[in-house]
Amino acid sequence: MLLILLAGVAAGALNAVGGGGSFVALAALVAAGMPPVTANATTTVALLPGNATSAWVYRREIEGFSRPSPIRLTLASVAGGAVGAGLLLLLPSASFDAAVPWLLAFATVVLAFGKRLTEALRLGRPGPVAILAGQFLLAIYGGYFGGAVGLMMLAFWTATTTLDPARGNPLRVIQVAAVYLTAAVIFVFAADVLSQPLHLVALLAGAVIGGYAGAHLVRRLPPTMLRGLVLSTAVLMTGLFFVRAFG
Repeated sequence: MLLILLAGVAAGALNAVGGGGSFVALAALVAAGMPPVTANATTTVALLPGNATSAWVYRREIEGFSRPSPIRLTLASVAGGAVGAGLLLLLPSASFDAAVPWLLAFATVVLAFGKRLTEALRLGRPGPVAILAGQFLLAIYGGYFGGAVGLMMLAFWTATTTLDPARGNPLRVIQVAAVYLTAAVIFVFAADVLSQPLHLVALLAGAVIGGYAGAHLVRRLPPTMLRGLVLSTAVLMTGLFFVRAFG
């Protein structure tokens, strides 16, 4: 329980400073013996309060773009999160087990090369409908798995809008919270996340602590240090899951 609590603190802090907290939380729950699908659903539910805590800290610093409006962007996140959560519950658990290492690897690549990919894919300014469609697809991924979805959102917004990525972190936290909230409601009622309540409570409590502390810490640490911390965590967790799957 102590290790899961500490994993929650680390996950909440990582999500507040740049994303990647689900790597740590998912790995901790799987290591504790929880099936991957249940662990993924539990991670989404447990990290929601920590993400909401970070959103509260950032509430006066949110900057968005005028088209589409932040409200419409949030509605796209909510809808996509619901679809992604439904896919996780409807598809066979074996398919998720097999996909996890590759999803982690994909998220790690985005973490490592997201900025270069954004620069390479910058082809112009699409309209608000295209931006909402892209947000919806990212939210589906977030509801299904969620690894590095916040960073994917930042990269997408940077490529399609005039939002400065350095100022987009508060908006990222809000949109990830919208995805997690929708998916969490579905998981609580339709998945077995309450079958191991002590694991859930320990991870949740740690995530709240880490989310609050991380949101304050992000203002003081250099961006390169934060990026290195998140990327190192992602590489480590991806390697561990590949060893688990094929070792």
